[in-house]
Amino acid sequence: MFRPHVPEKLNICLITKKFPYPGRGSEENYLWPVARGLAKKGHEVTVLSWQNPRGRPEIVADRVRAYFLGERKGVAIRQFPQLLHRKFIELHANKPFHIVHSLDDSGLLIARERRRLKIIMAYDVSAVQMAQIFSILGMAKETVSGLLTTALALFYKFMTTYYGGDRAILKTADGVFVATPQQKIMLERYYMYPDLKTFVVPYGLDYFETTLREKSDTLRQKYDIPANSHVIVTQTDMTELAEVANLLRAFQSVVIKKPNARLIIIGNGPLRDRIEFETLNLVLGNKTVFTGALPIEEITDVVALSDVYVNLSSRTSGFEPTMLEAMAQKKTVIGSELSPISTIIDDKKNGFLVRPADVNGLADLITSLLNGELSLAEIGQQAHQKVTDLFNPEKMVELLLHAYFQLAKSRPFWRALAKSPGDARINLEGAL
Repeated sequence: MFRPHVPEKLNICLITKKFPYPGRGSEENYLWPVARGLAKKGHEVTVLSWQNPRGRPEIVADRVRAYFLGERKGVAIRQFPQLLHRKFIELHANKPFHIVHSLDDSGLLIARERRRLKIIMAYDVSAVQMAQIFSILGMAKETVSGLLTTALALFYKFMTTYYGGDRAILKTADGVFVATPQQKIMLERYYMYPDLKTFVVPYGLDYFETTLREKSDTLRQKYDIPANSHVIVTQTDMTELAEVANLLRAFQSVVIKKPNARLIIIGNGPLRDRIEFETLNLVLGNKTVFTGALPIEEITDVVALSDVYVNLSSRTSGFEPTMLEAMAQKKTVIGSELSPISTIIDDKKNGFLVRPADVNGLADLITSLLNGELSLAEIGQQAHQKVTDLFNPEKMVELLLHAYFQLAKSRPFWRALAKSPGDARINLEGAL
C-alpha cells in the first residue's frame, strides 16, 4: 500500500493580526502555549503578526520566532496583508514552510499562491464571518413572523458574507480549524465545505486562570455592593442592544423577589448610552453597576464576586472567554443554547442554557438559583472540572499536529514536503 512520506519535523508559519507579548502573566493567551508546544516537539514555528505592547519588530522566545510587521513608522493596519505577503515570500525563499496556518483572514494573498509556493494552507473558522449567522439565530423569536424575519435575515447575511469574502477563503483552504462540532456542522451544511477537511481543536480561547480567587471586599466597596448581595455578572461589547436588554428585563423581575440582587455589566461600546437609558427606564439604576472596559486581571476579580455569570450572546462562532473564566472559577453560568458554549455546558449539570429571547424563563432560572433551589457549589465544581479537562495546552498541541500531518498526507503537495535535507520518511499512522 502506498504511503506518502512527509518530514518528521515541520516548518510552520502562524499568521494572526493579534499575537500577545510572551511572559505577561494573566495577559497571556492560548497562542503562546500552543506555539511553544509545537516548538518543544521539535517543529520550527514562525509567527507573522501586526504589533506588540513593547513595540519590538521581532521577538524570539521559547524557540518561537515572531515578526511584528506594524512596528515601523508610516504603516497602517490596512497594509497588513501586503506586508505579510512580502515578509512571507522573503522567509519562504530562505527556508520553505510546510504548513501555513492563518488564524484570521490575513493570509488570503498567500493562500492564493499556495500551489506555486507548494504550501499547505489552513485557516481558523474565525477567518470567515460565520459569527454573524450565529448572532441572527440567537435573537430569533419563536413566532411565525419572527421565524420568517429570521429566515430572510439569514439568507441575506449568508449571501453577502459568503460572496463578500468567505467563498474566496474557503476555496483557498486545504483545511479549516473549528472550536466546536457545531461550527463543523455549519461549515458542511451551509458552506458546503467537506467534513474531512475540517478539524475540531478547542483552542481558540484566551488564557484563563484556574487558581480560585477570593471575593474581594475592596472591589465590593469600589462598586458599592452590600456584603449580603447576590451578584450577577455579564460582559458585553455593547454593539447589540437586544441581548443586554433581555437580561435587564429578566433582572427587573428578579429584583422584585430578590431586592438585594445586583447586576454588574463589564464592557464598553457604541451602545452604552442606550443600554444605560434602558436601565434607567426599568428603574434598575441603583441595582446595576457599569464597570466599563477592564484589564483581564480585574475581570477575573469581578467574576470572582459573582454568584451567577450570564452571557446571552450568540454573536461569536467560538467560545466566550469570560464565560470559561467563570466556569474555571467554579461559578454557575447561564449561556445561550444557540451559542458554541452549548457544546460544553450540559444543561443543569455544569451550567444552564436558555434561549436569549425567553426573558421570563431566564428570570425564573436566576431567581431559583439565588433562592438556593439548586446547588451552586456542585454545579460550579462540575463547570471547573469541564473546562480544565477540555482546554489543556498539551491536548491542543497534539490535536493540531495530528491535523497538520493529516493535511500533509492528503494534499498533493506532500512531495514538496519531503525535499528538505535530512527529512525522515515516516509512516503517519505510526507517528501519530
